[in-house]
Amino acid sequence: MTWSIYEEELTNRLLIGSALYPSPEVMSKAVQASGSQVITLSLKRQNPSEHSGAQIWQHIQKLGLKLLPNTAGCKTADEVFTLAQMSREIFATDWIKLEVIGDDYNLQPDPIELLKSAEQLIAEGFKVLPYCTDDLVICQRLYDLGCEVIMPWASPIGTGKGLMNPYNLETIRMRLPDATLILDAGIGKPSDACIAMEMGYDGVLLNSAVALADDPVLMARAFANAIEAGSQGYLAGIMPQRQTAHASTPTLGTPFWHEQV
Repeated sequence: MTWSIYEEELTNRLLIGSALYPSPEVMSKAVQASGSQVITLSLKRQNPSEHSGAQIWQHIQKLGLKLLPNTAGCKTADEVFTLAQMSREIFATDWIKLEVIGDDYNLQPDPIELLKSAEQLIAEGFKVLPYCTDDLVICQRLYDLGCEVIMPWASPIGTGKGLMNPYNLETIRMRLPDATLILDAGIGKPSDACIAMEMGYDGVLLNSAVALADDPVLMARAFANAIEAGSQGYLAGIMPQRQTAHASTPTLGTPFWHEQV
């Protein structure tokens, strides 16, 4: 079933990163195995004008995917604005994954600079996909500013801890029914992604869980399958949990035979 990000129709609900892989070749194979149609990249890490960045950029170009530049490494709205303008010019897209880091230890977003940056970028015509914590109020503020897509974390970037606060994530989904919600950061294993999709999230963005796996290509395929399964489970309608056991085969009207001893 199709879905969309800022009116861009997609068929795959996995968005994938391009960093941390053992080599550009492995990155290409893993991204292809994932079936993803959107790939993230950072101008600070993958600048096409630099030699190392040029190698990765060449592989990314060959994949022919929708580019999602990010503002990784930025700590202020001013830094974000400058980098976003450069990214739009170099990568020829008005999509931007907004990251404004407020803490160097757990890479938690700065909520004040995040809101300020989102407002500035939207005013400049960017289609903003903000990375944020699982704070409902921040998500609501971002949506009210005009961010059609919100990307709360599952847990801090690169930790692989999975969904630390399922209640928060479920609440965001319930309170923002019209927003496109993509779970971003902290995913460690395919079952984490499946659970997010079963909650009704529209997609999952990940990088480290695939790039740092022993076999990134196989792991990318595993995540693609898990996300598809979770999405189908949500659409099918998951049965409600019960406090007591219920027999799957009813006994009412069933004949019983008593053997005489």
